[in-house]
Amino acid sequence: MIPPDKIDWNSLTFSHTATRSMFMAHCQLDGEWESQGIVPFGDIKISPAAGVLNYGQGLFEGMKAYRCEDGRVLLFRPTENAFRAAAGCRRLCMPEVSEELFMEAIHKVVKDNSDYLPKPGKGALYIRPVVWGTGPILGVSPAPSYTFCVFVSPVGPYFKTGFRPIRLLVTTDYHRAALKGIGGIKAIGNYSAGMLPAKGAKAQGYAEVIYLDSVRERYVEEVGAANFFCLNDNTLMTPALTGSILPGVTRKSVLHLGRHRFGLNTVEKRIDIDEVMTSDEAFGTGTAAVITPIGWITYRGTEQAINEGKVGDMSRKLYDALTAIQTGEAEDEFGWTEEVKV
Repeated sequence: MIPPDKIDWNSLTFSHTATRSMFMAHCQLDGEWESQGIVPFGDIKISPAAGVLNYGQGLFEGMKAYRCEDGRVLLFRPTENAFRAAAGCRRLCMPEVSEELFMEAIHKVVKDNSDYLPKPGKGALYIRPVVWGTGPILGVSPAPSYTFCVFVSPVGPYFKTGFRPIRLLVTTDYHRAALKGIGGIKAIGNYSAGMLPAKGAKAQGYAEVIYLDSVRERYVEEVGAANFFCLNDNTLMTPALTGSILPGVTRKSVLHLGRHRFGLNTVEKRIDIDEVMTSDEAFGTGTAAVITPIGWITYRGTEQAINEGKVGDMSRKLYDALTAIQTGEAEDEFGWTEEVKV
């Protein structure tokens, strides 16, 4: 654990910093979750035959808590994460974590580590709920027991460049996920598959890769681990949730803001890569990065500037509106935030 007074708050990056405590609960297959409550943050003893280590039976969520100028601590749409985690547990044959237990864990961990919350404008407290198969298993089947854990870490920007356009590479060598697979949940295996493509892209000077669909390799799916958006005229488009794309909380919020705050036509559909290359604006969304403008896209050896490589007007408006709600700077007209009493 690093004491809060030893943290350089001005140099925070999106990396792990050990804090005081975490939340733990355990469950037998077909049993009820038994809460262990808040325990000191530390290493976990686990069998080499654990279901998560051998067959990847596990998932995680990503959330943030924000410290407001008036002293409040806010969560952003936490029940959406609880709902998505429960759906993921069902898909991976793990016991569902109830919304009640999920929210109890989040509030307790944030409250117990509230002194690790960066000051307004310095970052956020990233919250990582994880569910995994703990019990030993040899055959390919659900583990006999499970663990639910929530830990936190103070973080800075996901991209070192901050809110500036990034350069992306469209990959035709790799797919992120397949239809009817597990791309629509936050399964742990989805993310290890993207490490090699990202590593190769970064070695060439790109921030990340754009994945295309695994059938025709024509339709945009995700930007690394982020959802994709593009804007043409007054129409805001994002790939439809076909089962291989994660239903992001930020994605859902941007669609709502686009419709109800800025009067955009919002469309969820298959988006051809050729249409993307001629779009007026493009950006990625996610809990970590919030909204990241896309300035350049390279496809089959040809680089295309989006909005002349500049931050688009609507990208900026959506970012400002969303972050203002998250940090309590603007009225939450949609009821998206929830206060943690610290």
